[in-house]
Amino acid sequence: MSSDPRPGTWIILPTYDEAENLPGIAAAILAELPGATLLVVDDGSPDGTGQLADQLAVEDERVRVRHRPAKQGLGRAYLEGFRVAIDGGADILVQMDADWSHDPADLPSLIDPIADGAVDLVIGSRYVPGGGVIDWGLARRVISRGGSLFARLVLGLAPHDLTGGFKAWRAETLAGIPFDGIHAGGYVFQIEMTYRASRLRARVREVPITFRDRRVGHSKMSRRIIGEALIVVLQLRWDELRGRGPRPMRPEA
Repeated sequence: MSSDPRPGTWIILPTYDEAENLPGIAAAILAELPGATLLVVDDGSPDGTGQLADQLAVEDERVRVRHRPAKQGLGRAYLEGFRVAIDGGADILVQMDADWSHDPADLPSLIDPIADGAVDLVIGSRYVPGGGVIDWGLARRVISRGGSLFARLVLGLAPHDLTGGFKAWRAETLAGIPFDGIHAGGYVFQIEMTYRASRLRARVREVPITFRDRRVGHSKMSRRIIGEALIVVLQLRWDELRGRGPRPMRPEA
């Protein structure tokens, strides 16, 4: 199919202090997907990112902005963006970073399998053949791959990249996931959403991407976020063992 999607494709782009990155990444996204809607969810950025997003929206009707009063966690920003997009009639939703770590040129490879009806969730994966990372040190590589491996083993999941945030979703799949109780931290949010989709028997596919370290600014990863992820993964498994896990939304074939 064409890589120019139907108007029902929405790109959810959370921002916090991304004024230097936003104009360029927004232009690149809309150049790659001219028919898409770009939703910027800004967490009250002190550097003026929200005001800059408002100006982009004035200049281009494909850009929309959701303002939140303060930084409340990447997961909550995404969940609010998902709600806005679903209420707005989205068919396909893409989540991605605003810092150029995720290449807009990869968007069609994420969207097309969903638009073709083949799958419900596509993960842009660093850890399948053809994928990779650039400009990371050894420690960051170990943390990322180790986190994915830990979650795969504990939760029994098939995807290799569980901590990445470049994903495309079928709207019906997202709408079937209860958002209440989802953890807000970026690292664990990515794991938990894929876990819940998998337990609901969503069809999941990984496509290779090359992840580049952010061009401008500093990584928002912290030891607290990593620790939270490990604890939540164990809690998810414990809840499941006690019969409190997600319920399938469709019978097994």
